[in-house]
Amino acid sequence: MVRDHLTRDVYTADAAAHVFEGKIYVYVSHDVDTGVPEDDLGSHFDMMDYHVLSLSEIDGKAVDHGVILDIKDVKWARRQLWDNDVAFKDGKYYMYFPAKDKTDIFRIGVAIADRPEGPFIPQPAPMMGSYSIDPCVFKDDDGTYYMYWGGIWGGQLQRYRNNLAQEVIALPKDNEPALCAKIARLRDDMLEFAEEGKDVVILDENGKPLLQGDNHRRFFEASWMHKHNGVYYFTYSTGDTHKLCYATGDNPYGPFTYRGVLLNPVSGWTTHHSVVQFKGNWYLFFHDVEVSGVTPLRSVRYADLKHLPDGSIETITVNYDKK
Repeated sequence: MVRDHLTRDVYTADAAAHVFEGKIYVYVSHDVDTGVPEDDLGSHFDMMDYHVLSLSEIDGKAVDHGVILDIKDVKWARRQLWDNDVAFKDGKYYMYFPAKDKTDIFRIGVAIADRPEGPFIPQPAPMMGSYSIDPCVFKDDDGTYYMYWGGIWGGQLQRYRNNLAQEVIALPKDNEPALCAKIARLRDDMLEFAEEGKDVVILDENGKPLLQGDNHRRFFEASWMHKHNGVYYFTYSTGDTHKLCYATGDNPYGPFTYRGVLLNPVSGWTTHHSVVQFKGNWYLFFHDVEVSGVTPLRSVRYADLKHLPDGSIETITVNYDKK
């Protein structure tokens, strides 16, 4: 079942849903009309703050807790607060967020709060060695925290190889292995990486890495990780083909084998998501532009997510013709 948008009072995107203190907290980017022309680098997504929405019950009224972090308080950042994620450890809430620094390069920052609704206080500098966008923090059953991140095109992942910026900025050729999302274990204090970033490799049905030209299956952006029945589900967006896909593995690092489409294309250029379990059921949070009808003004909604007995996930389709 696909449900309505959480709010129509503000435009929200890039939902990161978590259960804290018995509620679902959905951390979102805040879309505003800045008048920036659309381009392939996503310059029109010029968000300046984050909100968090909470749900006490599925299908209940979402509460908007307002601005929880503003770019004016992030001294190292210049613009574009894109997708964020939040993790809880030892009584503190840690927000991980990308922003362009004074040289217009995306870095990932950390902000800390005592409550899930913030406010979040940013650290004075971005994480050492961080780059690109779309951080997702996953806590495994043993208490270890990992970050997944990365996004091509405007997300600048193509600028890097082996975690180092390149003088020549280019995507691989279509017949070469696709660029991968990155993963690294977090340090115990949650403020830095504990190791070098590693590739999150997605394999095809023959055990070969997906190719860059396979843009209906290869990674573009929007990493998310969840675990069900001992299986690790790496979910992500294909970007220019507008799908959410999933791949499965037996450990947080992968490799992961491509399994199928999680969400068919929605209204808008692309989508971005999270997966959360609440009171025994699973849900997919994502955004579309049904409310506004324009690319840079998105709205978060959600749907039931169903794991099937064979380990696959039932594909979700939004029916915009249904009145």
